[in-house]
Amino acid sequence: MRQFTIIKRDAASQEQLRYSGVLHQQTAEYLCIDARFELADRDLGYIQLRQGDHFREWFYFGRWYNIFRVGDAQSGALKGWYCNITRPPRLGVQQIMADDLCLDLFVYPDGRALLLDEAEFAQLAISMNERAAARQAVAELRRMVARRQPPFDEISAAIRGRGGSPAPAH
Repeated sequence: MRQFTIIKRDAASQEQLRYSGVLHQQTAEYLCIDARFELADRDLGYIQLRQGDHFREWFYFGRWYNIFRVGDAQSGALKGWYCNITRPPRLGVQQIMADDLCLDLFVYPDGRALLLDEAEFAQLAISMNERAAARQAVAELRRMVARRQPPFDEISAAIRGRGGSPAPAH
């Protein structure tokens, strides 16, 4: 198992959080890491994160976002996907760094999507090109959700398990 240190930085490239994960998969497009939520339990209003929740994290080369699939610590049930809008990641031998641009998209297991932290994003001192790339990243994520492209291909299965039909991506 190949270990990685993931470093979340702010828009000014200052370290905010550091944690460990294990390589799950590497392709020409991304690194996929398995990690555990090790902070204290948090109720974010739209999701409850619990210590030990399983995160499968996709860091895409050259893309302005990463996607975290959140699974329940005990049951493994899908809680949703947390999509961070970031500058493209910087990759080292055993390190991944991503500069968070505040804007986030949370996708529920039924496909509903919630755009978060727009006010914080509006206040960032970033270039117009970066601002446009971030907005374009949100649009790309919404398209992926609507088309149920991986990793969002679990949406239909989650709905079928409940006997319903998929919700549209908002």
